[in-house]
Amino acid sequence: MEYQDKTIRCVDCGEEFIFTARDQEFYQEKGFTNEPKRCKSCREKRKQEKNQVKETKENK
Repeated sequence: MEYQDKTIRCVDCGEEFIFTARDQEFYQEKGFTNEPKRCKSCREKRKQEKNQVKETKENK
């Protein structure tokens, strides 16, 4: 299957980002069935927030 770059709008910030053909191929190889919903910066921010919550719970 040949993939083509796809423009997606981030659900958090509303900015458009490119879901590259290479990323699509990677998702398929890993068995991921959903396209990304967030741009890279929002994914990193969300991951960082999750880690902070996890660390807070572990320190209690």
